[in-house]
Parts: sequence; structure tokens; C-alpha cells
Amino acid sequence: MPNSRLKTMTAHASLPRLSVRDLAQIAIFAALIAALGFPGAIAIGASAVPITFQTLGVMLAGAILGARKGFLAVLLLLVLAAAGLPLLSGGRGGLVWFTTSPAAGYPYGWLLGVLVIGALTSWLLPRYPFWPALGATVLGGIVAVYLIGVPVTAINLGLPLWAALVDSAKFLPGDLVKVVVTVLVAKQVHKAYPGLIPARRPAADIRVDA
Repeated sequence: MPNSRLKTMTAHASLPRLSVRDLAQIAIFAALIAALGFPGAIAIGASAVPITFQTLGVMLAGAILGARKGFLAVLLLLVLAAAGLPLLSGGRGGLVWFTTSPAAGYPYGWLLGVLVIGALTSWLLPRYPFWPALGATVLGGIVAVYLIGVPVTAINLGLPLWAALVDSAKFLPGDLVKVVVTVLVAKQVHKAYPGLIPARRPAADIRVDA
């Protein structure tokens, strides 16, 4: 019993606590992602998976808050939406959007994507150079999201994987614009408010850009 209690105490001690400021940031970004769904969504193509602005909020959460807080912000939104609140684009909510709908895989892709963006961004700080940041945001905001979203679309609609992948190309132009916007906004935020994401490397180890 003493050993198990010691292990539990050690595990709790190894996880940094969330401050009031952290909780506020998580709530604000969950609200931001929800607000980006207010304009609604556009459904085109064979799969009827909607094009939405909410992916921009997910990218911003990872690039500005980091992996942990960004993940919790997205998770908070998804939990509330799954409970029935109309927080997904177009006023959607309920478990159907996480199970049998054509877009069911994309919310889970958001969770993976925000982790990837946040983790990679922490390695790019404090300088946050544009092109590496662009690559990190593409990997998390596009590749990771599609990695889960596209196969689930194929399964739920009974489509071949290649057909769902081709159909997902309709998202690419808008998502690339969201990536650029995310990097430009995040660069200014990190310049104005350093320390939002703890850097993995000290500034002295990062080569100064030409």
C-alpha cells in the first residue's frame, strides 16, 4: 500500500498543474473554435463532408497554446458537442457527428493534429521561424487530421479509400490558407507574449535566421 501511494503521488507530482490562467486560455480557445463554426459549413463533393473554418481554430490552439492546453481546448469543445450542444459548424451537435456521419473522423483528427502542432511548435520556439512553422502546421493541421478523417469517411460511406482521399482534395486550398494564417498569427502572438509554450531548446541552441 505505501509503495502504491508513493507511485500515485509521484505520478501526480510529475504532471504540472493547470493554473487559472491555463484554464482560462483553454476555455477561450474552445470558445474560439466554436465561434468559427457560426458562419456554417459548405458541403460539396461526393462525401458531403463539410468545409468549415473550425480547423483554423484547432491549428491556432496548437500553435499558440501548445500540445497540452491546445488538446484540452479541442477536447472540451468536442465533449460539449457530443453532449448535444450545437457547437460544430452549422449548429451541429450530438453523438452522430462522432460515430456514423461522413465527417465523424475529423474531430478525432483535430485531437491528433493539435498535439502534433503543439509538440513541433515547442521545438521551434522561441524564434518560431516561418518555413519550419509552416511545415509543422501542415503536418498537424492537414496530414494528421486527414490521416484519421479520410479513412473514417471511406468506412462510413462504404467508399474505396482512394475515392475518399481524392474527395478530400477539396479541403486542401482552404486548409493551406488556414495554415499560413495560423503561422502569421502565432508568430506575432509568441513575439508579444513569449512563454505561452515552453521551448524545448534554449535560445542559445537555436541558430539565428539570416
